[in-house]
Amino acid sequence: MAGKAKSGNTAKPGKAKPKKTKAPRLKRAPGKPLYAQVEEVIRRRLIDNYWKPGDVLPSEFDLARELSVSQGTVRKALNDMVAENLLERRQGRGTFVSEYTERRALFLYFNLIGRDGERAMPVSRILACEQRSATEHERDRLQLAPGAAVIALHRVRSLDDKPSMVERLTLPQELFPGLGEDPKLPENLYRYFQGEYGITVAKAGESVRAVAADPLEAQLLGVMPDAPLLEIDRVAVTIDGRPVEWRVSRCNTANYSYVAERG
Repeated sequence: MAGKAKSGNTAKPGKAKPKKTKAPRLKRAPGKPLYAQVEEVIRRRLIDNYWKPGDVLPSEFDLARELSVSQGTVRKALNDMVAENLLERRQGRGTFVSEYTERRALFLYFNLIGRDGERAMPVSRILACEQRSATEHERDRLQLAPGAAVIALHRVRSLDDKPSMVERLTLPQELFPGLGEDPKLPENLYRYFQGEYGITVAKAGESVRAVAADPLEAQLLGVMPDAPLLEIDRVAVTIDGRPVEWRVSRCNTANYSYVAERG
């Protein structure tokens, strides 16, 4: 695989490694809640790969002493970042930088469930993968400069051995060099992005609407042309807000429901 590019929260080429950089310190800003300032310091350390996925953070006591704030202030900042899925608490072990596992990625970003209420890991078949110049719409969704290149991935995903969704993914090529050279990508792309390119998806915004299946989608999903499908339009971003993936999924929900959990 080719060397990896840098981004706002990426490591040097190759596997993700923490940068040799001085940890950002707290600079008090009058009028801004102290816990929010502590959160900014921790967030900047994640962006800079001072702490990488899977690392354990210092204790609340040590962070409070380092930043000259109370433990309660640190705890509030950490709790907010746990709620954002940037950090995770492990009973009796401490607070860790979140890393993607098969189960975690499934429950965070895959919202189709069967009639039995269970989620199943989809199985993908890649139909096409190409590198090309970004269209104007792709540049807009991914905040790319004119002339930027993208990797366009087209795949069909099956649940319980039944083709259930057709997806088109668009990625900034500069962030994922060599990705299209692998004929078989893993199912858990966000874990792959994190482990191979040092890019962590921190959140994803989605919009949904009803659409009609076009002839190719109907053939791939085994439905009639113009059959109703659920379209899920998603843009995934890093901790510092940089878009790294635009994904449009068209789903046959005859046997599945879309469920989004909040709170």
